[in-house]
Amino acid sequence: MIGSKVEVNIAGGLDVPLPRMASVRQKFAAARLADIPSAIAREFRRPDVRARVEPGQVVAVGCGSRGIANIAQIVGCVIRELQALGARPFVFPAMGSHGAATAEGQKKVLESYGISEASTGAPVKASMETVVVGSLPDGTAVHMDKFSAEADAVVVVNRIKPHTGFRGATESGLTKMLSIGIGKIVGAATYHTHGMDRFAELLPQVRDVIVAKRNVLFGVGIVENAYDETAVVEIVPAQELHQREPQLQALAKQLMPQLYFDELDVLVIDEMGKNVSGAGFDPNITGRNRRAIKWQMKPLIKKIVVLGLTRESMGNATGIGGADVITMRLWREFDVASTYANIITSMNLDGAAIPIVMNTDREAIALAVKTVVRVAPKDCRIVRIRNTLELAEIQVSEPLLQQVRAQPERFEIVSEPALLPFDANGTLPPLLRTPHAAAA
Repeated sequence: MIGSKVEVNIAGGLDVPLPRMASVRQKFAAARLADIPSAIAREFRRPDVRARVEPGQVVAVGCGSRGIANIAQIVGCVIRELQALGARPFVFPAMGSHGAATAEGQKKVLESYGISEASTGAPVKASMETVVVGSLPDGTAVHMDKFSAEADAVVVVNRIKPHTGFRGATESGLTKMLSIGIGKIVGAATYHTHGMDRFAELLPQVRDVIVAKRNVLFGVGIVENAYDETAVVEIVPAQELHQREPQLQALAKQLMPQLYFDELDVLVIDEMGKNVSGAGFDPNITGRNRRAIKWQMKPLIKKIVVLGLTRESMGNATGIGGADVITMRLWREFDVASTYANIITSMNLDGAAIPIVMNTDREAIALAVKTVVRVAPKDCRIVRIRNTLELAEIQVSEPLLQQVRAQPERFEIVSEPALLPFDANGTLPPLLRTPHAAAA
């Protein structure tokens, strides 16, 4: 049993000399929207969009559990544009089993992102009840959130990006929200029984049943750049999702950030969380996925250390099993009910496996460094990031600086190497966020 402190006999102890770390800025493509409200207004002026909205329509606007840049502003703009066309929109959570799989929990997730009745000017209706609106060819029932199924029309708002567990023409985005998200925990669990490796074919089938059986107007697709900024907001009519969403996902893959290293000894992640990635920390960035998922991505990382859990996760530590070492402070924030509801629904149980727990940040990092075989601590290739969404500002250990200096097109050294600034309790201050100043 893990109590308030871990007492363990480690040969030689953990007083290992950690290499000095330098602050480095990674360089990425930086196109972004300078005026989001104007961009959304332009989309709503499109004749094919305006023709879909009728005065008096009750429109259910689905929102998810991801930490999407400017999401409250985007949802607010969509609501106001719908209202300007005479519709009567309301917001509903379209997030499968997230928020501890409760209506109140899912509503709180939206509130944590600034999405509420007060901020949007529209009611928020949350329920875990679903309506079966049809079935797939094999008889699988297709579930739909009760409030959205009863509305006159449906709109979903979501970021389009690579998924953390499967590959296909359509991965994470509007189609996934119109299947997993809108299906709540019952629908999500039903589709996961088919296996995530089949999602590339399965989720479009579910989406097409929803679109055929209910009046889905369109999806509002968001693509972000590598600096976690809004690059594109585009309305995709429901009948065009099969063609346009894969194109937007291809763009998202081009713009996504990465770690410009093929191999690392230790990756230190300041924070993980559901707002960061469905897997807590994105396998597209770390190159490491759950045991049951076939995954070939770089970098190859020998040890992953996670120091904390984001406040927005509300204790949901889904994906924690992908780490090798965590801290006591992360362990204390771990909410079993919330995490297990999400993990069991996904069918990938190792996502909730408990890594080695160390008492402090320093102990966690030291243990990872100490257990890298055939590498002396002073030679350890370490990268530290805030989370897998924010990869512009990172820290690298001295053994990586030769590689960094050799690629000025990718890296800029911000500060010279220094010892990690642990406080008296062995805790690191979080990496600072540096706003990116590029404009579209």
